[in-house]
Amino acid sequence: MSNLQQAVAEQCDLVAGCGAIQQLIHPKDKDLGGFFVRRTLPNQVIRRIGPWVFFDHMGPATFAAGEGMDVRPHPHINIATVTYLFEGEILHQDSIGSKQVIRPGDLNLMVTGSGMVHSEREPPEIKNRPHTVHGLQLWLALPEKDEETEPAFYHYSADALPRVDVNGASVSVMMGTAYGAVSPVQTFSPTLYIEARLKAGQALALPTAAQRGLYVVEGEISLRDTRVPRHTMVILNDDENVVIKAESDTQIALIGGDDIGSRYMDWNFVSSRKERIEAAKTQWQERRFPIIKNDADEYIPYPTSQG
Repeated sequence: MSNLQQAVAEQCDLVAGCGAIQQLIHPKDKDLGGFFVRRTLPNQVIRRIGPWVFFDHMGPATFAAGEGMDVRPHPHINIATVTYLFEGEILHQDSIGSKQVIRPGDLNLMVTGSGMVHSEREPPEIKNRPHTVHGLQLWLALPEKDEETEPAFYHYSADALPRVDVNGASVSVMMGTAYGAVSPVQTFSPTLYIEARLKAGQALALPTAAQRGLYVVEGEISLRDTRVPRHTMVILNDDENVVIKAESDTQIALIGGDDIGSRYMDWNFVSSRKERIEAAKTQWQERRFPIIKNDADEYIPYPTSQG
């Protein structure tokens, strides 16, 4: 039993009704060059939740005029990236010709498949004034049969994503089905992703999925008799009757879905096959990935060491 598992077990011995909690995960800060993100997946305790293999909480990071988020072109294979903002704007450009600004409430889905390069910068009109960036970026492992699919990019505006009122709580259904609403966002296997905002004292019954992880973006919740503070992820068991209560004004994200099997990960490369990752590393080091037509002067080298 790990130290974290032992800590959860000891906590559950002290409070009744901790049965819905399988693990508690605290993210690790990562410096992305000018701002920090909280990385919850992958970690030493759990590598994935259903098809989700990566979970970053960006910010909120406040920048002075002239500064900001500036992620140079870099590659991915065999996954789909999902970007969702609470504040700010990000300009996405990629090697299949997409150019799209994502704003709060929108969702960007980039299906990298056989290989894709993208950059994430800020529009000049945003970067040239004081501003804040805050959001989530996640990676979905594609099923083996879809890993080498043709690269594609999809943008879903905020008004295209279902928003429902659940006993006073405002819930956005980003991917999958929840509370009778069906998201239009493309999925490749059973997948769940919702974002919800609760006022202090409100309760929310969580939708079910084969595997689920609940992340507290802001505020604090109680899950039965256990308090879960902000910036903590709760790995839930298969209990179908999980209800959370907001102890203060709270924002949460719930991810989940069917397990599609183990994946190897090296830097930005994720695949079910080690040899595919090695091939992608060589391809990037030899500059043989496709380029971004309007953003080809810079790139992020493959790191010689990874922290």
